[in-house]
Amino acid sequence: MGNWLDLCLLVFASFRLTRLIVYDTITEFLRAPFHDMVEETLEDGSTETYIEIKGEGLKYWIGELLSCHWCTGIWATSFLYAGYALIPQLSMPVITVLAIAGIASVIQHYFIKD
Repeated sequence: MGNWLDLCLLVFASFRLTRLIVYDTITEFLRAPFHDMVEETLEDGSTETYIEIKGEGLKYWIGELLSCHWCTGIWATSFLYAGYALIPQLSMPVITVLAIAGIASVIQHYFIKD
């Protein structure tokens, strides 16, 4: 690990990449082959949406992975760290952009009330 700034960049980049993969609408196309969105009407008339994992074997495993932020976070962090360690000149711009977006997301969530 290079220094504290690099560690902070990797932490926020990992956070943002994980959220991007697991939750963001823009990456639904990645999850769609592995997830079905199910909408259920509750007794009080409200609706609840949840995912059902498709398939079995490897397809099911990938679906589980993509629905779990803890699991996806390990792989996203490993991917970012490998890039940082092996090809820093290519990965640091991506890590930096993801980190800035991650910090902005935290600021938006905790400090800006809509």
